[in-house]
Amino acid sequence: MLENCKSAKERWGGVNDIVDRWLQERQELLVGYCGLSEVKSFDENNSDHSQKIRHFCQTLMDYISAGHFEVYDQLIKEGRDFDDKDALEAASKPYEIIDATTEKLLDFNDKYQETDDLSSLVNDLSQIGQQLESRFEAEDKMIAILHVSHKDMVA
Repeated sequence: MLENCKSAKERWGGVNDIVDRWLQERQELLVGYCGLSEVKSFDENNSDHSQKIRHFCQTLMDYISAGHFEVYDQLIKEGRDFDDKDALEAASKPYEIIDATTEKLLDFNDKYQETDDLSSLVNDLSQIGQQLESRFEAEDKMIAILHVSHKDMVA
């Protein structure tokens, strides 16, 4: 009952904060990725390399988790609460892309959290960069479809 008494701004202003915080995490992820991708040869005996990789993997997992367990749920809830069936249907395509990248990103994390063998890291980073680019584009579409389209209704 209390939920029904809230104005749209009170209900959905928090989504802006969640998305903003998550996009800030994306920026941190990109900074870590760029720092790693600048290295042309990784030495498993270089503790700085191992530390940067583990930090990147942790940031990657935090970002993926926030997306799947917080952001996407809120965006879908917003679409449902606005009874925006067209937006929910349209958001399913970007979500499929996001979902497809998740497995590859998790595999990357598993590989580099468990090993000090960095011999294939340069190649793997290139592939992960492509996955991230695809994912970010799909996430931006999902935000536009399920959140930005309702901004005027919230104001």
